[in-house]
Amino acid sequence: MTLLNKDMTLCISLSARPSNNGTRFHNHLYDALGLNWIYKAFAPTDLRLAIAGVRGLGIRGCAISMPYKEDVIALVDRMDPSATAIDSVNTIVNDAGVLTAYNTDYSAIVQLIERSGLDPAASVLLRGSGGMAKATAAAFRDAGFSCVTVVARNETSGRALADLYGFAWSPGVGSATADILVNVTPIGMAGGADEGTLAFATETIAAASVVFDVVALPAETPLIAAGRAAGKTVITGAEVATLQALEQFVLYTGVRPSAEQVRAAEEFMRAGTA
Repeated sequence: MTLLNKDMTLCISLSARPSNNGTRFHNHLYDALGLNWIYKAFAPTDLRLAIAGVRGLGIRGCAISMPYKEDVIALVDRMDPSATAIDSVNTIVNDAGVLTAYNTDYSAIVQLIERSGLDPAASVLLRGSGGMAKATAAAFRDAGFSCVTVVARNETSGRALADLYGFAWSPGVGSATADILVNVTPIGMAGGADEGTLAFATETIAAASVVFDVVALPAETPLIAAGRAAGKTVITGAEVATLQALEQFVLYTGVRPSAEQVRAAEEFMRAGTA
């Protein structure tokens, strides 16, 4: 492992509830590739000051997680089309004090939809209406899905997201069912008030064929565990985390690791969250 030194390049993440996913993934690849870099996770007390720190301290890259994906837009200098298209940011790259925002969540979810062979004719219940939900909804829309219902208690944000992509909106799941269930809320997230809660009822899970939970920590959320137990195809937040982190790594370093190196970094990341 590279010892800390004054010439190290620093990358960070900002999240209300930081995890070790990004730190283990990125730092493992830095070591594997012999890069004099280090990655650290933070829970900011003031987002504006945190981003000012990125600029002022020359921090090369900054991952943005819930609930800052939209609020950070006003604090950057440039928006890449990947972020502009969905008004949501999960990555900032600092080029000599100029901050450019990107969104690698979108591309990760598109890849998982394709990799899992999801049928665009299938119906979808998508629970959530925040920044990550925007990326998820955009990915499903661009993959050809049209029978999608956005489930969100907040009518303003829920309707806005649904209308943006031509989807339906509902304030709750109720008795509704769908072929594909997607959770894009903090329900089931480790350390949260609802970490032991199912994002969808067991009856709704039973009627579905695919269960997709974007929550990355823990890797086996209550929803994913219930989906596996019911024999459903599952797509985990850990898979999203790996794919989006890989694209962040490339944006920060300009280096694309081999598939074998990525697999090793993913295994190392998951070992720390088991």
